[in-house]
Amino acid sequence: MRAPLDSSPDNPEAAAIDLPGGNTRHAQATRDRDLVCRDFRDALGSFATGVTVLTTLATDGKPIGLTISSFNAVSLDPPLILWSLACDSPRLAAFRHASHYAVNVLAANQEAISNCFASRDEDRFDALVFTPGLAGVPLIEGCSAWFECSHEAHYPGGDHLIFLGRVQRFARGQAADPLIFHAGRYRRLHSNSEC
Repeated sequence: MRAPLDSSPDNPEAAAIDLPGGNTRHAQATRDRDLVCRDFRDALGSFATGVTVLTTLATDGKPIGLTISSFNAVSLDPPLILWSLACDSPRLAAFRHASHYAVNVLAANQEAISNCFASRDEDRFDALVFTPGLAGVPLIEGCSAWFECSHEAHYPGGDHLIFLGRVQRFARGQAADPLIFHAGRYRRLHSNSEC
């Protein structure tokens, strides 16, 4: 059994407290782990991110996609990006085996698209306007930017798989403002002329 997260290796019972139903180290360790995970997630939410939809084609040629905020630049030469996906995602296998995928950087007016691709809805592309990009991968219209990537590598990262993509093609859209996510909700950029 693991020691509670805030206990020291020298005194694994230091954090055990009385809980309803009895004093068990397992219950305390689980409670502490859950609290630390929630606190960690909340602290990460302090970092504002853009919102993207990753798209690819399944082995049967059907378009698939999901909303993520874990997109980041890695290298300019060669042009590399990274993103991550939970190991328990039902779309993990499709992205893991895809030769190409696209990062669609959502614009400020695309909250509905973000919500659609974050849902469990299976028909995400039915009412969506998109065009086929490299290898037929869907590019969502109206985005702030697109990065079309070939699969470079993937690496284990705890409860996520980290994907490294080589950018083959990219473009900026007409939308000036990106969709932002901060502290658990969508935000918009505001210009401040008094700086």
